[in-house]
Amino acid sequence: MPVTIHLVRHAQGFHNLSRENEMLPDPQLTDLGKQQCAELRDLFPHHNKLTRFIASPLRRTLSTCLLSFNTESHEANGDYPQLVAMPELQEVSDAPCDTGSDRYILRDEFNGLVDLSRLYDEWNVASEWTTWKAKVEATQARASKARIMLREMLQFADEDEHVVVVTHGAFLHFLTDDYHGVEPLNATGWKNTEYRSYHFEDSENLSPEARLVETPESWRRRQGDSHRPTEKEQKVLQEIFLKQLEVFVTPSGHNKL
Repeated sequence: MPVTIHLVRHAQGFHNLSRENEMLPDPQLTDLGKQQCAELRDLFPHHNKLTRFIASPLRRTLSTCLLSFNTESHEANGDYPQLVAMPELQEVSDAPCDTGSDRYILRDEFNGLVDLSRLYDEWNVASEWTTWKAKVEATQARASKARIMLREMLQFADEDEHVVVVTHGAFLHFLTDDYHGVEPLNATGWKNTEYRSYHFEDSENLSPEARLVETPESWRRRQGDSHRPTEKEQKVLQEIFLKQLEVFVTPSGHNKL
């Protein structure tokens, strides 16, 4: 079997409590969020197979990964792989809650537990807003880049390896090209600390898109025997999702186009 990638949405952060809290810069996890991490840690069945940990460089994603997957077996053996922060995995919006902290702040807070070498200068500086269409295209390009980078990082991995990638609710839809399950007036169909498992669609690693496909086991765990959306149905769901997401992401004072 190919490498299995477990995609995870972060636990509850303080920004999840209200729309007003979205003005909090790079918020921490709530107490409930920490409890969700403990529950994920107890629930996740593949701890002994995990070899790599990758996350968006925001506090809530880094903390979710460290609290959910730093198991006693890794600690006892002294073989816990360092968590790698990947800026391409950050969230879609440019709100304060989705803007990461400077590298020196993260270095001091996480005290060597996180590899920050991939954080380039001004990684957390948003580009100037133009249009929603341009934002969507830029996010799609970033998601494609993230998949390709993940594939490159894993090209020499053993086939039975399992990898954890912790990122954000809205961005996960761009990363997976899966828009199923998003309720009306929501920006994501992923619950806090929900995990889903994926393989790269192209086992030869030649596809320029490096698309991910959810494993049958993961789909059954979530959806039972229900029908998987076709590519045509996903296009319809994508259009609905983007219209909903536009309301959340477009800055105030800008036309929602």
